[in-house]
Amino acid sequence: MDVSGILAVQAQKQKSIQVEKDIPLDIDVGFLTVTDLNPIDKESYEENLEAFLQSTARDGVQALLTSLFALPTKSSPDGPLAQLPPPTTQLPRAKPLPKPKPPTKWEKFAKAKGIQQTKREKKVWDEERQEWVDRWGWKGKNKEVEAQWITEVPANADIDFDPAKEARDARKARVAKNERQRLQNQARAQGGNAEREERKKDIERTLATSRVSTASMGKFDKKLDGEKKLRGVKRKFEPTENSVENEKNANLALLSKLGGESNRPRRDTGGGDDVVNVRKAVRFASKGQGSASLARKGGSDGKDRRKGKFKR
Repeated sequence: MDVSGILAVQAQKQKSIQVEKDIPLDIDVGFLTVTDLNPIDKESYEENLEAFLQSTARDGVQALLTSLFALPTKSSPDGPLAQLPPPTTQLPRAKPLPKPKPPTKWEKFAKAKGIQQTKREKKVWDEERQEWVDRWGWKGKNKEVEAQWITEVPANADIDFDPAKEARDARKARVAKNERQRLQNQARAQGGNAEREERKKDIERTLATSRVSTASMGKFDKKLDGEKKLRGVKRKFEPTENSVENEKNANLALLSKLGGESNRPRRDTGGGDDVVNVRKAVRFASKGQGSASLARKGGSDGKDRRKGKFKR
């Protein structure tokens, strides 16, 4: 029986595992993706869309499977598994890259001094036990002073001096100090720049306030290194020589202000826009009366304040 015709028909139905195209397919086995950059055949696309899509998908899957079977494998309870290589396609990130953390005070000091940071081992050799013990933690090397059965006591120690308690308090103080420094570094990393800028502004405001407190508005004060020049701080002085017309107008304005009905002193205020401050005037008057009575009676030092002479 001749079956060659049947085999030929079946061979035409079964496509080859080798996919050949004008532009080779871009296969990324690490991501299990295939990219087809060949242009779309317009006639096949418009004639039968479903068949065109199936043919394109079949070629991509066949190329991917061929690449997978070429990879090295390892045995597992579920059967042989292919060892995927690292991906080669550059995918965009969903979020921006994390910003590098600012260096801590110790890292800055180590970089300035050229100190190389080395990782300390968790285990340390104990000469007494002749074994490796933990450096920290329960029964750690850092607690051996607290567990000693005999300890030398300083000569100037108190009567109730406890060496174990002293060593335990020192260890807890070191732990608290490290935790405090860690929190400071964390706070400096989160908002150190804003805090530094705010502190700088406070210093500038304080410096500006101290500058304008002098009679010359800080004009003759010694400048500090890096100090900015104050702007908008000026003191205006009246000219020593003035025209007769200007002086006359100023005197008339003062007289009109003193004689105005709206500027009479009021008892319920401390002055405000009034020319005469009633409370201040009463206070000065009472002080003057006290001084006059003291001068008539004589001070405690025996002086006659009215004549300016000592009594005999």
